[in-house]
Amino acid sequence: MPDNADPKRPTFEERLEALKQTLELVAAMHIDNDKEFRGRFAEIAATLQQVAANQERDGEHILALVRIAELHDRRITNLEGEQQ
Repeated sequence: MPDNADPKRPTFEERLEALKQTLELVAAMHIDNDKEFRGRFAEIAATLQQVAANQERDGEHILALVRIAELHDRRITNLEGEQQ
């Protein structure tokens, strides 16, 4: 019996070639996605580092404001104590 008894059915070689092309396409898509995701993850990592640096800076600023508020509170307390 011939390999392609039904002319509408693809031969084994045609089916194998179609599978090969499909796998090549999937592999290419995987490589493209990998590059894209690596780029995105690098951007996210950079953004997170920037956020962490901003939080550290903001924390230092908040502590400085707390110190200023404490100094003003002491000053006001001392002024009120002198008035009595």
